[in-house]
Amino acid sequence: MDDNQQKSLDLAIKQIDKTFGKGTLVRLGDKAFDPIESISTGSLGLDVALGIGGIPKGRVIEIYGPESSGKTTLTLHAIAECQKAGGVCAFIDAEHALDVIYAKNLGVDTDNLLVSQPDFGEQALEILETVIRSGAVDLIVIDSVAALTPKVEIDGDMDDMQVGVQARLMSKAMRKITGLLNKMQTTVIFINQIRMKIGMTGYGSPETTTGGNALKFYSSVRLDIRRIATLKQAEESIGNRVKVKVVKNKVAAPFKQAEFDIMFGEGISKMGELIDYGVKMDIVDKAGAWFSYNDAKVGQGKENSKQFLRDNPEIADEIEAKILATMGIETPGLDKAMSKAKANA
Repeated sequence: MDDNQQKSLDLAIKQIDKTFGKGTLVRLGDKAFDPIESISTGSLGLDVALGIGGIPKGRVIEIYGPESSGKTTLTLHAIAECQKAGGVCAFIDAEHALDVIYAKNLGVDTDNLLVSQPDFGEQALEILETVIRSGAVDLIVIDSVAALTPKVEIDGDMDDMQVGVQARLMSKAMRKITGLLNKMQTTVIFINQIRMKIGMTGYGSPETTTGGNALKFYSSVRLDIRRIATLKQAEESIGNRVKVKVVKNKVAAPFKQAEFDIMFGEGISKMGELIDYGVKMDIVDKAGAWFSYNDAKVGQGKENSKQFLRDNPEIADEIEAKILATMGIETPGLDKAMSKAKANA
């Protein structure tokens, strides 16, 4: 670039700064960019699969899957983790189906959780925008996109055809909030449902999500959660085994997967993940139905082993610290826990 071009560019930057504010147009080399912060999902495996230790702050996230696959459970765990870190959270319950007792069981501080049950889609998205603009909320969950019914549809008759109204509503909302989210460092999680494509033939997935395509494009992370097995004790069902696929990731490598247990009334089983990853990384030994750690028996069967770790949190912390160290993840309590592990070895 010659001197004349440089002068013209500097003049243009000054004019832009004067019109729109200082820092509107900068050279990447002149500005320090911090690493992307994250909010834990409550699942060790999923945090690792996401590449940055959780869902990114200041972005749009979409979680979708079939009914009873664990979508709301996953978001409630994210809220609990955000609150533990001192964050403020909001839950926009468009489905009018939030189970407060279950949320408490998952660790959510329901007394300080902001909740809204809007009457129609436009109201929900107006509330969303207003809360984001406050700059005081760290995480907002919308449950769900399918329940964001446009007012014209609610006011109309059952036989009225309202084609594409919800898709246009979502598209407008995405355009309005995406920049705001990054500026305010607020994360929004949209829970979505799946539908079957009409007249689908040939190759490709017959499934699609509701609300049009805008959410797919504006989302930095899209998670597909599916139930893959039912967990049983004797003849009684006690939970589900679920698989989460990171189908889109703008902040790390996509297409990674995580599997974990969701126990009825309890949520994501952290102790179950510690056993699974401990065995996978040769930190926990498995011989037949028996699990052992540091040559000491932990329990016979996974459920008994999980109970042992619940009863002995210091051992659970040691195993978690070793798993995180093997994965190369640093956490605030890692050094302390590793010191304990070495002392007890």
